[in-house]
Amino acid sequence: MIELLVNGRPVRVDAPPETSLLHVLREHLGLTGTKYGCGTGLCGACTVHVDGQPVFACQTASGTLAEAEITTIEGLSETGDHPLQRAWIAEQVPQCGYCQPGQIMRAAALLSETAEPTRDEIVRHMAPNLCRCGTYPRIVKAIQRAAREG
Repeated sequence: MIELLVNGRPVRVDAPPETSLLHVLREHLGLTGTKYGCGTGLCGACTVHVDGQPVFACQTASGTLAEAEITTIEGLSETGDHPLQRAWIAEQVPQCGYCQPGQIMRAAALLSETAEPTRDEIVRHMAPNLCRCGTYPRIVKAIQRAAREG
């Protein structure tokens, strides 16, 4: 049995400790906002926060997170109106949309540490997350908008 704190809520999951956090979130807790991309930590579609830091859920063993606070895209905002989510809509960022939850989670980690990042800081911070549709210019604009409008 694994005990976790997910989106501010304590949960118990009947799974081996080596089970990936991604599998626990999607299959055991029904939090399907976190996407399965490559499964090897190369694309970032599965990005969530562990203690406020972006991590690849597909590469994180859930049994190592007993004392950690885990936040998924569902936990970013109860009403879906986090400044980044509003900016994502305003800048029409999503194309196929598959990578977007991971992109938003990585961007949220950036803005929590750097309120007004430069374009270069945004590009550098977002580099681990890939978008097969190539929406990178819109992602940068959305992050700049969210930083401005908070």
